[in-house]
Amino acid sequence: MNNETKVEDPAAAIIRLEGDLVSPALPAARSKLRELVGAGIVHVTVDLSDTQMVDSAGIGLLISAHNSLKKAGGELTVIHASKEILELFRTMRIHQHFRVSGD
Repeated sequence: MNNETKVEDPAAAIIRLEGDLVSPALPAARSKLRELVGAGIVHVTVDLSDTQMVDSAGIGLLISAHNSLKKAGGELTVIHASKEILELFRTMRIHQHFRVSGD
């Protein structure tokens, strides 16, 4: 999984995940998120434009990132989620913890 990161504000970054947010692809995404938090980034936007599927491990990663960012005084936002992913997040009430928006 290749991940593209844009940093425009020293405390904020956008990470565009390429591919599905599923168990086999998580080490790269987890590493990137930890790197951002370690660098002092507290506002992370995850762009799911190229993501068609999120499994339970992927949801766990997003929740973990949300918790880490919240402890640091920041926030996690998910953008460009597909209709199916939005439905999954709403069913699981993920949108009550951090902002989630669709295409």
